[in-house]
This record gives sequence, structure tokens and C-alpha cells, in this order.
Amino acid sequence: MIFPKQEIVDKIKVQYPPGTRVRLVRLEDPYRNIPAGTEGTVSVVDDTGTIHVDWDGEGRLGIVYGEDACEKLSPEGE
Repeated sequence: MIFPKQEIVDKIKVQYPPGTRVRLVRLEDPYRNIPAGTEGTVSVVDDTGTIHVDWDGEGRLGIVYGEDACEKLSPEGE
């Protein structure tokens, strides 16, 4: 796995602060089957740029930069 540059990680952290609502677009994980369209709340973005999400009814799982995809629904507090 190739980790993103620090500038990209910093940008992801600003774009997806804790509390941001997101919708899953694509998940490339052979061990978890969270359906596209599932919504959740960002808990944290780690130092590899992975967006850790508490998925509604599906538990917690990270969106890995360059592998998976989610779309932002609203910033924290909106």
C-alpha cells in the first residue's frame, strides 16, 4: 500500500472533520459488505488519510484513500 503525501492527508482532515456525514460510494473490502449508499458519521481521519466512519447500522470501518470512496453530505454541525 502506498500512503498519500502529508499535504493530501492534511486536506482530507480539513474536508472531513469529526461529525461530518458521508455516504458510501465504493468499498473495496472483500471481508465487509457495506452497501453503496449507506450513510455514516466521520469519527476521525488518521495519519494515512483513512476516513474512519461509524456507518449507520453497519459498525465502524475506514475509507482508504485511493481504494474506497465516499461523498460528503454535510459538514459538522449542519
